[in-house]
Amino acid sequence: MLSANIQAGSSTRGYHDYVARSWSHVLPAGNKRGALDTIAELAGRHDIVGLQEADPGSLRSGFTNQTHYLAERGGFAYWSHQPNRRMGGVASSANGLLSKFEPREVVNHALPGRVRGRGVLLATFGNGADALSVAVAHLSLGAQSRRSQVDFIAELLGDHPHAVLMGDFNCDPDRPEMQALYRHTRLQPPATCVPTFPSWKPRRAIDHVLVTPALRVAMMQAMPAALSDHLALSVELDVPERAFE
Repeated sequence: MLSANIQAGSSTRGYHDYVARSWSHVLPAGNKRGALDTIAELAGRHDIVGLQEADPGSLRSGFTNQTHYLAERGGFAYWSHQPNRRMGGVASSANGLLSKFEPREVVNHALPGRVRGRGVLLATFGNGADALSVAVAHLSLGAQSRRSQVDFIAELLGDHPHAVLMGDFNCDPDRPEMQALYRHTRLQPPATCVPTFPSWKPRRAIDHVLVTPALRVAMMQAMPAALSDHLALSVELDVPERAFE
């Protein structure tokens, strides 16, 4: 599996770029298509991919649905996206799911928070007690909003024995607001924290792939997502075959 905040294909190589290259977040200029091709090559080496900050088709992406583009270029038969933040048609952002397995169901949920525009995309593979649940989320910057969002997600995943929650959490996994996940679901904090931000000198582990004990993590590593300000997180899981039946 792969979780990647792709920053809509924009390039950030240092903090100065947030100002110097701020135009790239609202205009289609720059080599966004080349960045997407690089991300597609990385994504294609995985079975299930969760995306954050994928543009669903606004001015800055040249009206390209980036989740769909990555699905086609990466060889994924199934894809879904959840547009959530819109900035006047100039820029938009979405969570996305790419999969080589057919999900039985995909449901989009709006997350609570002081400012609207965050969501969690929940896909289910298989049936019954062995079903695999994969959630993709992008949480808020503020701790108070994150707490309410984590509470919401904990209620969604509380009774799922085979669950994965991946995304940009904007916080370390041991933060107080994260504890509701570990108390009210079977999700576990990661055994190893892998720094993913900022991508040019990773210091903070704010992108995570959390799993339940029934899914054993065999490998976890950070990898460049083109020139996004986040590194992508690649995880190899041992998933029971019956979870996809």
